[in-house]
Amino acid sequence: MSLLNKFDHLKKILENLDGCLVAFSGGVDSTLLLKVAHMVLGEEKVLAVTATSDIYPAEEVEEAKDLARLIGAKHLAIATKGLDNPVFATNPPERCYHCKKEVYARLWEEARIHGLNCVLDGLNADDTGDYRPGIKAAKELGIRSPLQEAGLTKRDIRALSRRLGLPTAGKPASPCLATRFPYGTPITREGLVRVAEGERFLRQLGIPELRVRDHGNLARIEVPKDYLAFIIQRSNEISEKLKQLGYTYVTLDIQGFRSGSMNETLNP
Repeated sequence: MSLLNKFDHLKKILENLDGCLVAFSGGVDSTLLLKVAHMVLGEEKVLAVTATSDIYPAEEVEEAKDLARLIGAKHLAIATKGLDNPVFATNPPERCYHCKKEVYARLWEEARIHGLNCVLDGLNADDTGDYRPGIKAAKELGIRSPLQEAGLTKRDIRALSRRLGLPTAGKPASPCLATRFPYGTPITREGLVRVAEGERFLRQLGIPELRVRDHGNLARIEVPKDYLAFIIQRSNEISEKLKQLGYTYVTLDIQGFRSGSMNETLNP
């Protein structure tokens, strides 16, 4: 199916809704979904809602607010439990399921308050290839995924975002900070803060996509392979900064950046 046919399919899916709440992170997927829902249904029938907690950097929440404003959509930010959920904080492999189940339940509460009978997420056609326990929570709570239903891949979504002039077309993926910790390692607020600060520092050096994986007293840096030499050249500066944040050792992962690398331990 061509990109335009997929786009038409997406619009038809949305046209058949009376209204919807969009789970809005401000990432490339949910921004396209919100834009098209707003185009098709209009301002009064669409509400963007961003979940906030310790596991989301504050600047991403502010960016989501700005993007919703740019699109012209109504927007709410709602507080969710995050680390206050003891099961989530222990960081089991199904961590995302427990988080998403609570978040989606809160989104349904907001949807009903605003007279909306549908909650949408930004899951796309590529997202079923990795370990994603949050998808189970979405299915259990009746969350719809129009991008996936229309067969739109991440590449398609970026292409459509460019055509629609969305500033997120080239935005790197940025999953919650809990993904920086090995399964079974308890997640703490202190750990989340130092990961966020470490990644913020590296982004300021001009690295577009990266992760600081937290292994206790060791920080494992993942960057695209084109940036490995850059990290080595700036190694003294980077090591000093991360040690100031509380790490004893700083290492560079020579495999380079890869989304979901913590899931590698699930398939030895």
